[in-house]
Formats: sequence, structure tokens, C-alpha cells
Amino acid sequence: MRVCRRKSNAILPTRRAYTLVEVLLVVALLGMIAAMAMPNLMRDLEARRLPESARQMRSMLTLVRGKAMMDGKRYRLRFPMEDEIDSEGERRQPLIEREDDPFLAPGVFNRVTLPWARGQTLLRNMRCMSVRLGKPTLEMIEEDQLVGDDLEERFEMVGQDFDEGFPPLYIETDGTSEWASFVITNAPVDVELETIESEYKRIEVILDGLTGLIWLQRPFYEEELDLFKENDWPPVLRRDFLRVEPLTKEQVLEIQETRVRS
Repeated sequence: MRVCRRKSNAILPTRRAYTLVEVLLVVALLGMIAAMAMPNLMRDLEARRLPESARQMRSMLTLVRGKAMMDGKRYRLRFPMEDEIDSEGERRQPLIEREDDPFLAPGVFNRVTLPWARGQTLLRNMRCMSVRLGKPTLEMIEEDQLVGDDLEERFEMVGQDFDEGFPPLYIETDGTSEWASFVITNAPVDVELETIESEYKRIEVILDGLTGLIWLQRPFYEEELDLFKENDWPPVLRRDFLRVEPLTKEQVLEIQETRVRS
């Protein structure tokens, strides 16, 4: 039995291709959108470099403390002097050094060149503008002291020599060290401090050398320093604090209460 199939007379719709003018118009529109969005994107990426550099500095400090305890040797973290360069051929990255033979060559620190101690801890256009040793006090912050009064005599006794503004941080075999505050900024090297305060940003990477706790803290405003003075509070929050809004007394008390409970 044969089955007869009828041919359909329906006309299939034809597909219309895009013209060159339409393609160019779409490309031009995409280019305009990208051009408008690019400045905001670049500003956002640039703004993230500073906190990211501060976080990487915290990671490096944690890593060096761990290596000191693992190797059973003293380590030293410092920034290059005027006649030195870092692993990137610049003078921005921290140098990691180790006291390899404390018996035959005590106090002699050799640079660590292993991969973990190299690379960009501080991202492009970021740098450490100063290092302060000792537990932060209001006097140290206001006078921008390099070391606390209790450490100054100790450095003089051992004849420790370092570039002004960048004392080295020594990490013992048990991972302990002095308190240290590393001030990271996005300001160029030749910018005056007054300009940094008004046009650029800073983040302090604060290390509690006894416990190894490290937190990121923006510089306090003048009214905040007055608040700490009035209440005789130490100028450290022991937690990350990068919020732009000024601190109030109630917020500080809440932070302290939360810290005690945790």
C-alpha cells in the first residue's frame, strides 16, 4: 500500500542578515559604554590596592612568625636602605632575613631568597611610609615617634643602626617580637606629610608581638584622638577598622565589649 504525501506549498521565511552599518553601530555603542565605565573601574581597582597591600603585609608578618618558630631561628623584617634594592629591583618591598648561625655568627642576618620571601607584598604604587616599634600610644601617634621610650634606650645599647623611619623588626624563635605598626600609603615618595593627610590614604598594619594578632586600622581623626585622651583609652581597637565615619564613644565601648566577650 502506497502512502501519498502532499507537498506543502508554505513559503519558509527568509533570514535577514545584519548589515555592516548595524554591526559598526553596535560596536560603537559598546565602545562608548566601555569608555564611560572604564574610569570608574580603574578608580575602584586603584582604591582596592591599598587595603589589599595591607592585607598582604599582614600575611607576610604571619608567615615570617611561622617560619621563625618552624626553623628555630631568629628572623628580621625590614625595608631596603638607600643603597639597597628589593627582589623586584625597587625599594618598596620588605626584606626578609634570617640569623643562620647564632653561635658562630650571632647578629649576622642573611637575606632569604626563597620564593615565599620574594614578590610583591605591596602592590603597584603602594609603599610603607614609616615603621613604629612599641605598643602604640597617643604620644607616639601625635609625635610620630619611631620607637617607644622603652625601646629607644635598648636600640642605643646594642648599637642598632637603621634608616630613619624604618627600624627593623626582630622575630624570635618562639614567634614573639616587639609591637610594630607599619604605615602603608598610596602616596608617592616625594609627597609631604601634610599632602598625604589631605589627598592620599593610609592604613596601619599593627602587630601585637606577644600574641601575634595583627589588624588593619586607619589613622584616627583629631576628634577621635581627643576621645581616647578623655577616656584614657589606648589608641588600638584590636580589630580591623577601615570605616570612614568618625568613631563615637558608644561605638568604642561596643567594640571593647565585643572583644571581651569573643
